[in-house]
Formats: sequence, structure tokens, C-alpha cells
Amino acid sequence: MASEKEVNVRVSEGVYRTSGPFVQRDGINFCLAAEGEDAVLLILYRRGSHEEIGEFPMYRSPLIKNRWTLKISGVRASDIEYNFKIGREIVTDPCARLVCGREKFGDLSSRTEHQIRAAIPYMKFDWSQDVRLHIPYEDVIAYGLHVRGFTKSRYSKVRNKGTFRGITEKIPYLNSLGVNLIMLLPAYDFEDAPNAMAVVNLPSYAENAQMKNTSGHRQVRHLNYWGFSEAAYFAPKASFAAGKHPDIEFKEMVLALHKAGIEVIMDFSFPDKIDVEYIISCLTNWITEYHVDGFRLMVRPELAQILAKCPSLSGVKLISAWFDTDYIFGSVHPAVRRLADMNDGFKNAARRILKSDEGMAQEFVDRSRANSSDKAVINYLTGHDGFTLGDMVSYDRNHNEENGEMNRDGAGINYSWNCGAEGPTRKKSVLQLRMRQMKNAMAELYLSQGTPLIMAGDEFGNSQGGNNNPYGIDSEVTWVDWKSERTNAQLADFVKELIALRKKYRILHMNRPMTGNDQISCGYPDFSCHSGRAWYGAFDYQSRSIGVMYCGMHAGEEEFIYIAYNFYWDEQEFGLPYLPKGMKWETALSTAGEALKVKEKTAFEETSPENTPIGKTSQIKASKPGDLPDTEIGRSITVPGRSVAVLIGRKMTEAKKADSRLPEEKQKKEAAGKKDRA
Repeated sequence: MASEKEVNVRVSEGVYRTSGPFVQRDGINFCLAAEGEDAVLLILYRRGSHEEIGEFPMYRSPLIKNRWTLKISGVRASDIEYNFKIGREIVTDPCARLVCGREKFGDLSSRTEHQIRAAIPYMKFDWSQDVRLHIPYEDVIAYGLHVRGFTKSRYSKVRNKGTFRGITEKIPYLNSLGVNLIMLLPAYDFEDAPNAMAVVNLPSYAENAQMKNTSGHRQVRHLNYWGFSEAAYFAPKASFAAGKHPDIEFKEMVLALHKAGIEVIMDFSFPDKIDVEYIISCLTNWITEYHVDGFRLMVRPELAQILAKCPSLSGVKLISAWFDTDYIFGSVHPAVRRLADMNDGFKNAARRILKSDEGMAQEFVDRSRANSSDKAVINYLTGHDGFTLGDMVSYDRNHNEENGEMNRDGAGINYSWNCGAEGPTRKKSVLQLRMRQMKNAMAELYLSQGTPLIMAGDEFGNSQGGNNNPYGIDSEVTWVDWKSERTNAQLADFVKELIALRKKYRILHMNRPMTGNDQISCGYPDFSCHSGRAWYGAFDYQSRSIGVMYCGMHAGEEEFIYIAYNFYWDEQEFGLPYLPKGMKWETALSTAGEALKVKEKTAFEETSPENTPIGKTSQIKASKPGDLPDTEIGRSITVPGRSVAVLIGRKMTEAKKADSRLPEEKQKKEAAGKKDRA
């Protein structure tokens, strides 16, 4: 080992401040929080190797017992890597800004004690063109993804597969979809390849095992694919970088996304033992150094409340399973919503009514309009730890054999339905029903008031083969299957239509709760429920359909939005409220992809709106938003089974008004002719 004198390293007592390294004009300061009585040494290595420059005793703070520091001069940050030695144990800095030694994802080979080392970022980055977007939650279209899994497939059409640069290459796709926020599964430098090898008894799958021991049982090497474990929380993950500078690539990605109008949220999972000071320092580092726009916090509830009150985090989005705004804000309501709840409430209600469970109508309506002036609500149907959208309509039960745990892992209750066949099938009727169900699910999501979030690939029915817990799988099972983008193009197109519709009408994404009252005295409540009869919502236990109407006047708009959810297996009739004079109902979209049966108004109905609708049945084709049919829809609409239809109530043009008067004028002329003949 080289001596201090040979490499001309000069040492002195450093500054006892926030843990981690920081570069000064006259040297590099190291600070470490370490419990116990063992002395702490700083080990320096030559950059990119295990070669030690030297070991240097650190100074212990006389005021803060567990704080150790050292300042070194005579070397540059670009020339060194480092570790700490506490007693006999080699420890990587928990506040390392970069981590070296695990640049290859899933490398299960044995490691030396000096293989994992910390490094100090030294390359400058120009943020001068960056503008923080501050997109309000009500305007967010969120998209969750795993950095590696998003573009690792050979069909992803990117050069830098499975990396930060791969995400950058996919920005045009995200823009075309309408996404303006991505939520990254852990992208900090977690340990993805634990050295331990688990041996699992799987006799029924032994013949297909990739590895077998002498007893014929499969040997499973578990990876940490998701990244929810203790980690180097300050450092971007080296194996997610295409080159040797993950810090620069992450910054380039964020800058490019911001230029494209897309925010970046990061998932952080902290174990209970980590103190608040460390967490705040870590999150602040990602805000200041990497310009991220917020965090999803997987922490205990009381810690989430503390972080929500932290001033250094007040300018970014914070998402958690539960925020107590009474505790956080007291009686002073925030001017801008920066907090959001994210839990399974909407997912469970939407999935259950989608597959026609009884007693779900009221809960679904409550969840779909849930909102708050103090905090947003993140609505989702899928996540990293459950069925994908495609699997949700293709499997009744888990198929987690790939995990090597005999299908004993993962959630046992998925609220899924295979539509008549378990897994892959060629039955046309089943495939058609699955497509409709996926469209129905997306309609539930994007037509709800909460902020919508989908997982990457759900927009074209991505599948994980029925695996709802692929925490340790790094293969085509967990990588987004971009082949499905082509084969399920109609679903992707439908999702784009829904997103466009949501963005067009403010009443579909408000920043305050719907009250069900007419607070502006316009004659209509902001939100109302309907059934076969207008203004009467059916919420009995057997009900599986509901009509929901939003009055756009409560959002400064003229249009009305009527959503008919029919989760019965047979067609159902929905009563349509009368619109103000000069307005009419038009079809916007239908998940059924077939004609909608409509009852047209008659002259009698015009003069007697309180009477039961009468008239003949006609058919009007569902169409895309912005290309609506001219025929006026009357008092009720018949919606096919297991489908969702959206109607828009808008003012008629003068030409359409004239067309609508033709039958009445014809009747008057005929009546006048009869009178003359008499």
C-alpha cells in the first residue's frame, strides 16, 4: 500500500457539517456519521481501480460524538475513489454521490471487499436552459416506469436500451401519448444483485429449470429488480447509465424532459431506522443537483407528515399513501397543492365494478370524484407490484412461477377477470371482450377527477404473463413489450383520445372537490348521478351501471359531459337530462365501438319535459372527439353491455338549429294543407 508521503496527500481536520464529500478550493472535505467506539479511517483509491493510495485516520468531533471528518489536499476529485474503514469493516459512504463497482446490472459474481467504492462527481453541467415546470396536479397525466425495463426490450427502438438515455430517446413517444409527468421506480444506486444464492424446492418445475442442483431442485438467484432496499440514496444508479457518468446522463435526461414539458418524480423507499436529517439531506440533494420535481415517499405515516412540513421540500411535489393535512396545514389552506395521496382505494373500486361485482356503484362514484383543495389524489389501476392492465383482464389468479417461489408470493386478491379464458388465447370473442374491458378501465381512470397514473405499457396492453410480483426478474417478463404497441394500436389510440378529451375540458380535472350542488346559480349542479331515469342515481346493491354528468359552467365552460358506465353484461338505458335551450347531446366516444341506440325527442316532449320520453329508436355512430355527428340525441341512450359511452352537451350552430326545425316546419305545413283541404 502506498504511503501518504509517496502520493503527496496532505490531511487536516475537516468541517463537521452535512455528511458526504464536498469539494473546496483547497481540498476535499469528508464527513461521516458513524456509531460506536471504533476508529474511522478514510481509504483512498486511484480512480477506476482497487489500487489503494492510502488509509488516513479521521478526526472525531468533540461536540457531536458520532461525527467524523477529514480534509485532504494534493489530489483531485477526478483522480480518486474512496471508502471508510470502521474497525475491520470496509464501509461505502451512505452519502456517496456516485458508486463504482456495480456498473453491470444483475452481476451475481462474487465481489472483493474493495469492489464497491464511492466517487465524487467532478464534471460540470449547464442548467442555464432549465425551467422548473410546476404543473398543477389537476393538469398532470402521469406515467410510471422502471428505467431499465422501459426500453430494455429489443423492440423498444432506442439505441441506449435500459438507460437514462433510453428514456430521453422515448420523449417523442411520451409527448405523442400526452404524458407530462414520469414517475421513476428507484433510480438511485441500490444493490440489484445480492451475493446470496437461494435454493428453492420446486420439484414440479424442475424439468424446466435453468439451473439444477444434485437433488433436481431448481436454484434461483434472486435479483433486486425493483430497488426497494437500502441503497446509496444520493447517487444515480450506475447500471442505468449508458456511459461512465450516470450523474451527467441523469441530468441530461431531466433537462430534456423539462424542455419537452415533462416533470420527473422519483420513488424513494426508506427503512424506518434511517433518521429524518439524512432523508431531508438526500431529497434536497436530488432537488438542487438533479432538478427533480418531487418524490413518492414510501415511509411510515408519521415520517411522511414531518417531511411534508419541511421547508426545504416545500417547492416540489410530495406523494404518499396518506397525508394528514389538518396536522400539516392547520387552518391555513395552501395556495398551491403540492401534496397528493396515493393508495389502492380507487384501484380496488374501479377493478371490482369493472368485473361486475355487486355493491360497488356508490364507492366507484365516490372514488371517481374524490378530490380536495388541500391535496391531490393519485388514481391508478395498476402498479409495479400487481397485474398489468393486460393481465388484469386475462388472468383470474397469479402465475408467479418465474419467481421460483412455487406461486406462493404476490397478492392473492387481484380483483381481476380473465374474460372467459385463463391467459393467452385465440378465441376471438374473448380477445374482443378483453379489449373492451381495457378500454373501459382506461375510461374509468381518465374520466375520474383524480390525477391519472398508468404504468408503462398499459396503454397497449403490456403483459407479464400473469406474474403479479416480479420483484426479482430481469427479463422479457418485466421489460415493456413494445411489440404490443403495434398489435394493440387501437387501445393506444383510444388512450390518446381519452387524454385529449380530459385535457380539453377543465370540468373533468378540477382543483377542488365536486359538491353535487349548484353554487353558481346556473340551474345545474356541478356533478350529478343518473340511471334509467334522469336525476335518479341507482345505488342499490345489485346496481352495476351509473350515469354521471358534469356541468361545465362550474369550470367556466359551456359544455356538459355525460358519462354512461354500463358494467352489466346486457345493454342498459340511461336517462339524459334536458339541456338549456339551443344545446344538444352529441356522442364523443364509446368503448363498444358500435352504434348507440337513442330515443329521439318529439314535439310533445318539447312542450312536456316532465312526461316520460316517447319516440322511435334510431342509431348514431360513436365517433372521435372533435368529429361528432350532427344528429341530435334525445332523452335517453341505450348503451351496450360492458361498455362506457361519453356524450357532450353543447350549443348548436345556426345551421344545425335550422336542420333541427325542419321536421317541425314540415309538420306545420302538412297541418296547414289539411286545413285548407278541409
